[in-house]
Amino acid sequence: MSLTIKVPPVGESITEVVLSRWIKQDGEFVEMDEIIAELESDKATFELTAEKAGVLKTVAKEGDTLAIGAPVCTIEEGAAAPAAPKAEPEATPAAAPLEKAAPAAQKTSSYAAGAPSPAAAKILAEKGLDAVAGTGVGGRVTKEDALKAAPAAKAAPVVPAKTTVPAPAGARAERREKMSSLRKTVAKRLVAVKNETAMLTTFNEVDMQPIMDIRAKYKDKFKDKFGVGLGFMSFFTKAVCEALREFPAVNARIEGEEIVYSDFVDVSIAVSAPKGLVVPVIRNADGLSLAQIEQAVVDLATKARDNKLAIDEMTGGTFTITNGGVFGSMMSTPIINAPQSAILGMHNIVERPVAMNGQVVIRPMMYVALSYDHRIIDGRESVGFLVRVKQLLEDPARLLLGI
Repeated sequence: MSLTIKVPPVGESITEVVLSRWIKQDGEFVEMDEIIAELESDKATFELTAEKAGVLKTVAKEGDTLAIGAPVCTIEEGAAAPAAPKAEPEATPAAAPLEKAAPAAQKTSSYAAGAPSPAAAKILAEKGLDAVAGTGVGGRVTKEDALKAAPAAKAAPVVPAKTTVPAPAGARAERREKMSSLRKTVAKRLVAVKNETAMLTTFNEVDMQPIMDIRAKYKDKFKDKFGVGLGFMSFFTKAVCEALREFPAVNARIEGEEIVYSDFVDVSIAVSAPKGLVVPVIRNADGLSLAQIEQAVVDLATKARDNKLAIDEMTGGTFTITNGGVFGSMMSTPIINAPQSAILGMHNIVERPVAMNGQVVIRPMMYVALSYDHRIIDGRESVGFLVRVKQLLEDPARLLLGI
């Protein structure tokens, strides 16, 4: 008896998936709950498991687009087919003894009038001649006959024709790959945001020295107590949550002709995964400590790298933070993560000369960028929000005291 494995429902808005990879091959024996394939939707990659033990019979091929509920494979009851024994190599008949090679034919003289004398033969060989007329007894070629004979004309050397095709300067190969469902969805959404929102970006810079001093002083104790490192993302997340309380429009979104304000903060963290950009969500980030935020970031980033993120872990964010600084970006204008209304871009930290108390000093500075939808967020709110984030980051004690 066989069991048909179908594409399971993976989300309300997802109607089809792509069979990205078979982990088990056709004809293999699989155990119950063993992972047999990977399916890819426009939001995430997830695994398909065997619902019973048996022999796998594939129905779909890698790269096929399958509707929800479509058959992927069947599992036949029974044990794995035993491996076919290797056939013994057939005995090859002994090779028949080689017949003795016929003795080399004696080199016969090709002279038309008889064999040359030894002295004549040497002279003819030097001149490259095979045959000349002999004047000796019985037509024998004499030494005088050989001396009088003209040497053979040498053949002109063959000169290869010159080619006019220049050697290639380097490899110019091309290859084509089908866009994944995730990449196609990201492309469509980014274009839609550019076309459907009034996106604008405002910039500021942050002196990162206070946060760097705190990390240098407490990172070892923090690691020992909480089991995670103390990074920059927790400080930025806390600063964003505090600023969003003061500027709720930055945490809102437009639905039809209404503005939806959220009294909670679900922070989306942009993560570069093997198959493209994903944006997992830290739920209720406004109520988490620095250690809890760091742990959530580590967990989500690990799942993203391993393609283990579930659909509900990437939906429902109210504000996004993206860190291009890890790749060396100095400044950028990040694109809003719809249906959200704003996104904060972090960048690399560079030592720059700045004026402090009337003196020029070298400080570790970071440019920050806030892209926002001008339909819902005015200039006062966008600039005020970013200034507030700057103040909190440059005086981290405020994050702990809530002032």
